[in-house]
Amino acid sequence: MRLQATAHTRLPWRIHELTHDFRLEDVWALPTPGCADDFGQLVHGIASGSLSRGSGTSRASRTLWSIRWKLGALFGWDAPAAGVGARVPTLRDRLPIDLRDAPRGPNFELLPFKSLYLLDNEWAAEIANKTVHGVMHLGWVADGRGGYRGQMAVYVKPNGRLGAIYMATIRPFRHLIVYPAMIRQIQQAWNGTTESADTRTSAGHT
Repeated sequence: MRLQATAHTRLPWRIHELTHDFRLEDVWALPTPGCADDFGQLVHGIASGSLSRGSGTSRASRTLWSIRWKLGALFGWDAPAAGVGARVPTLRDRLPIDLRDAPRGPNFELLPFKSLYLLDNEWAAEIANKTVHGVMHLGWVADGRGGYRGQMAVYVKPNGRLGAIYMATIRPFRHLIVYPAMIRQIQQAWNGTTESADTRTSAGHT
């Protein structure tokens, strides 16, 4: 479910210290119910891709991603020279000392993101190409019912006119197709993971 920006901005996330020149593009509630110490499972699932693979993806979403990668290859949007540390400096250069000394977070297995920092309830990773410099932020928030769930925020800094046109063009597709499909995948994979964990726990007590 897409949330109001205040669902993210009202919380004291450390990412606020790094993104003063970025735009908060989206905030989404993730259907990943869990306990206070389950955040690491969400982080691992996102980084490894295990929460983004499955039957929840739609044909429309797969088609859009295929078109995006083909356009990127054609126009050189995703070339190394357009990435983090080349076209733009990494946001790790902005980290205060305590975050710089904190765990960086896992490497991504499938997506061209780079982790920035990892805390007990917060993880951030960045990506850059010829169109945009972006940040994905995951938080672990109380659900108001005694449990917790994931919350994802997306920050963007478009690269000039190309980036502004690109972001405006893809916005309706992201909101109507891409993110809903991704969240369905995450929900299905998360439910399967937690059911497997419950089964193992039950078996251990028999």
